[in-house]
Amino acid sequence: VSGHQVGLNVNLDTTPIVYTDNIFMNANEDGIVLDIGQKLFNTNQVRIVARVGMSRSHAKKFIAEMGKLLAMTEGSLQSGKKKN
Repeated sequence: VSGHQVGLNVNLDTTPIVYTDNIFMNANEDGIVLDIGQKLFNTNQVRIVARVGMSRSHAKKFIAEMGKLLAMTEGSLQSGKKKN
């Protein structure tokens, strides 16, 4: 994420939030693909609900930012109170 702000436009009718309990990752020298899945109730099957591809450099940035977000919110999730 660079230093400038970006406006987001999300059509909530066509861009739902999908829950995942399984992620399958594949990589090669060009990039990675995440197959995001949901376990089918009372089966041993997983349905892929989204696929995301990105370059290796973007994947590194994604992991770094995800790590920061998780670290920043960890205390508030455990205590139920916002960190100062």
